[in-house]
Amino acid sequence: MNSLSLLNVYKKFGGLVAVNDITMEIALGERRALIGPNGAGKTTLFHVIAGDLPASSGHILLFGQDVTHMPVHKRVKLGLRRTYQTAALCNNLTVYQNIYLGVVGPQGGHYDMIHDVNRDNKFKDQIIGIARMINLTDKLQYLAGELSHGERRMLEFGLAIAHKPKLIMLDEPAAGLSPEERIKVKQFLCELPREITLFLIEHDMDIALSVSDHVTVLHEGKIIADGTPNEIASNSLVQEVYLGTIPNES
Repeated sequence: MNSLSLLNVYKKFGGLVAVNDITMEIALGERRALIGPNGAGKTTLFHVIAGDLPASSGHILLFGQDVTHMPVHKRVKLGLRRTYQTAALCNNLTVYQNIYLGVVGPQGGHYDMIHDVNRDNKFKDQIIGIARMINLTDKLQYLAGELSHGERRMLEFGLAIAHKPKLIMLDEPAAGLSPEERIKVKQFLCELPREITLFLIEHDMDIALSVSDHVTVLHEGKIIADGTPNEIASNSLVQEVYLGTIPNES
């Protein structure tokens, strides 16, 4: 069984084909990078997999279950988590409170943030452990809105792993980060346990190639190359795409 299987997936916006006949399999525990120039359809494909956008046709399977027409929250319950290009955080809550919501949120139910987060000690060790993984133990009482861009990105990673996901999809995790922050992101990704499958979009080729087992390249909504990091790094067609010299199809 694979973590993710895509079979002839399309996404169309009127006459525009943004995702064009994508077939792909990602094994359990695999690290897969999705790369390609701006406008290649990478984020649109992530939206379709996560359920933020419906597929126009084709099939999407998570852990062997067809989720093509399944809403986002049900995909989350199956173990899918994702991040976005812009961090989705509760800016007026503390780091501790944000992680708390990440831990208890997928379990369902109703929570009184003012009272529950202070008296619900059964999650305290887990929250502190997550904060340690993302290097924010000294910022637990800071509001999320007070954090730097890099710290906000790390907090979003913390929310993604808070409820023991099976598959994490990260959309440009290193975007806008300093060289020092990129090192922290790379370390975080490399240290993720293999029980978690990782699928990421990343323009930083050092991160994309160094943390991945397998790399898929999109161009104009289509897969144009697929292979190991070494194979992709030496692929002449991929080099042409990134240099902007790929010839148009007739």
